[in-house]
Amino acid sequence: MFSPTSAFSGFSVDNLAAAEEFYSTTLGLTVEPDGVGARLHLPGGGTVFFYPKEDHQPASYTILNFAVEDIDAAVDDLTSRGVTFERYEGIRGIDAKGIMRGREHNTGPDIAWFVDPARNVLSVIH
Repeated sequence: MFSPTSAFSGFSVDNLAAAEEFYSTTLGLTVEPDGVGARLHLPGGGTVFFYPKEDHQPASYTILNFAVEDIDAAVDDLTSRGVTFERYEGIRGIDAKGIMRGREHNTGPDIAWFVDPARNVLSVIH
């Protein structure tokens, strides 16, 4: 019988030290060394494991979405910490801050994408 006691996700990075610094210092999250990688403690109690991979290829999709109450404040704060927001070609409605205003156009949530040092895609979303 399949009876898991917990679950977590994982992703690879090309430089473990750079990823640990980004997630702990830039994003202000708790990062805990865990064997060959590190465990990232997420708001709400979940965890994600990240690990170094010699032939790392960045994920071609968003690996983590951080839900926020005020996307403008979150983008402004992260920008002040040195985060640069992505502007994807072909996606309409992205403003000067890098926020796709989906709620305004009734096309989905407001979302802004950025990358970690390994070029994995993350977002803030409201």
